[in-house]
Amino acid sequence: MVGSALMRLLREKNFTHIITQSKTELDLRRQSDVENFFKTTRIDTVILAAAKVGGILINSKRPADFLYENLLIQNNVIEAARLGGVKTIVFLGSSCIYPRLCPQPMKEEYLLSGPLEPTNEGYALAKISGLRMVQYYDQQYGMKGICPMPCNMYGPNDCWDLERSHVLSALVRKFCEAIDDGKKEVTLWGTGSARREFLHVDDCARAIFLLMEKNIGPDTVNVGYGEDISIRELAELITTKTGFQGKLVWDSSKPDGMPKKLLDISRLQSFGFQPQVKIEEGVDFMIEDFRRRKREGLLPPASAF
Repeated sequence: MVGSALMRLLREKNFTHIITQSKTELDLRRQSDVENFFKTTRIDTVILAAAKVGGILINSKRPADFLYENLLIQNNVIEAARLGGVKTIVFLGSSCIYPRLCPQPMKEEYLLSGPLEPTNEGYALAKISGLRMVQYYDQQYGMKGICPMPCNMYGPNDCWDLERSHVLSALVRKFCEAIDDGKKEVTLWGTGSARREFLHVDDCARAIFLLMEKNIGPDTVNVGYGEDISIRELAELITTKTGFQGKLVWDSSKPDGMPKKLLDISRLQSFGFQPQVKIEEGVDFMIEDFRRRKREGLLPPASAF
């Protein structure tokens, strides 16, 4: 999702020397393959958007996979980039790596100031290690690091698999299919009280490009929308947008995750960034994208929730 948004933006800005590799072409978990790629390909700047990601369900079920595979990906790429003479590496963090009970809004300096959220600890530990690795490589080897810290993202090429998806796409799918199936109620995880910040992936790409243009140092920079919304409010917005008329049932036996995740984006704003896509517009796009994909038979099976 992030990689394709960056590709759209770079092409829009007339960049022509863009090097990409699909997972089938280059498995970033294989150290020798990654090192050979960097040895044989001249690269000045790496944007590491690749990661094993998912929502609260799969993070809770497979923490070892999220820790192991993300460590493999980032360790291989960062070290191979150094060996290959890369000048700059952009490493994407995540707002979920802040402490579970972090003061709000979350400032960059709050990282590592308290215990992590248990439902995504494996992923968070890997991402924290990656951030520190980039900062240490900047310090020790002079390979410049840039570390954007995005909030929850959504948009084109989002994941629609309910076992792996994040909350916004999962809610859109559940309500659209409830309408199609004539359901009178939809059961949702948690209490609905948790608050999240959502940023359209094209806005995220613009922020990343801005940080590269400004040539900032390796200190983390929060990338967000600047406002949050409760999961209950988001669900109600999507029911209105989709036209679902049934009942919402909240299963409080399921986890909410972090109570609140709102980034302090004052540092990013000081560079001139303002998001362009409002959540209402973004939800409209996601509903249309889901319905189009369903018409064209492009959806994975609804295997969870």
